[in-house]
Amino acid sequence: MLFSPAVDFWTFGGSALLALAMLPVGAVLGVLHSDTPRWTWLAAILLIDVAHVYATGFRVYFDRDELRRRPWLYGLTPLLAFLVGAAIYSESVAVFWTLLAYLAVFHFVRQQYGWVALYRAREGDVSRGGWWVDASAVYLATVYPLVYWHAHLPRQFTWFAEGDFLALPPIFETIFEPIYWAALATYTGRSLYRGLKQGKWNPGKDLVVLTTAVCWYVGIISLNSDYAFTVTNVIIHGIPYMVLIYWYRWHRPGAEAANQDSELLDDVTAASRCKTTAGRVSLFLGAIWVLAYAEELAWDCGLWHQHEWLFGWAAFSIESASGARGWDVGGFELWMAPLLAVPQITHYVLDGFIWRRSARSESNLAPSIGSV
Repeated sequence: MLFSPAVDFWTFGGSALLALAMLPVGAVLGVLHSDTPRWTWLAAILLIDVAHVYATGFRVYFDRDELRRRPWLYGLTPLLAFLVGAAIYSESVAVFWTLLAYLAVFHFVRQQYGWVALYRAREGDVSRGGWWVDASAVYLATVYPLVYWHAHLPRQFTWFAEGDFLALPPIFETIFEPIYWAALATYTGRSLYRGLKQGKWNPGKDLVVLTTAVCWYVGIISLNSDYAFTVTNVIIHGIPYMVLIYWYRWHRPGAEAANQDSELLDDVTAASRCKTTAGRVSLFLGAIWVLAYAEELAWDCGLWHQHEWLFGWAAFSIESASGARGWDVGGFELWMAPLLAVPQITHYVLDGFIWRRSARSESNLAPSIGSV
């Protein structure tokens, strides 16, 4: 286990059950094969997808000791994200969204592998052959649906914007399909053999592989709608990450002392000393939800003008002939999109550093989470 048996189950199994349960709910409400409705956008995109990006702040930017550990990495990453993003955006808006989409895809795929790697390390499974079986299964559980998507463009959903993915010839999907099923069958066979013959069950790792395979297959291949893709993709990605950050912040060895000594802001310091789970959860979710709302407000009022029902109170000018209210950003639009993309780019990049073995050891994360 990574956290505790119950927390592991509800983190991975519970988030997947919630995602899949949203499909019959969508069917009953008549939105299963439609665009994401307002309530789903609010719950899945704003409160989970965008919010989990800001959870990284509790791992890095709200931790004075962590900032001192690698100041150049944490300082230069957002700066370079903006400068590089602005340079690309100024040359081609389409290229900007395509590159950002593929960076996000890489992050989503790698996160699922990361959970498997953590479970392998927690079990002490150092078999090279076993690594190939496990890695092939979890990578293909995500990559094959993506290949299918690329080979069947256009779909009724996008990652960020229309046309952000590049089409692949259908032969790629034909090639990957038998490899995909073979990888999952091999993983299943090895898992059953180790459990039944050797008593080496790893239910957490099996749950991650199973839920990843089911949710990505159903959300991308079986169904073809923005609603289905959103609920099956976002929920199993964002909720486990938020649980990881929360657990790191308040449940790793020495967390209580670290929280008292290393908070970045005095008001956060005082609040973080809450002794109740409700208080800590309220602080954590409240902070990331406020930041997520602020970011989406800026996106919508400045560029998208799609959610006036939620952000209309902050719009103070008429942006278009259609009457969509928003901000008159003028020439600042060239800088606004790259600037607002900085939090997610920073999240994608830093996530590749902060959970490595050396970083976790220095931060006293192991043995609560394990080592990779």
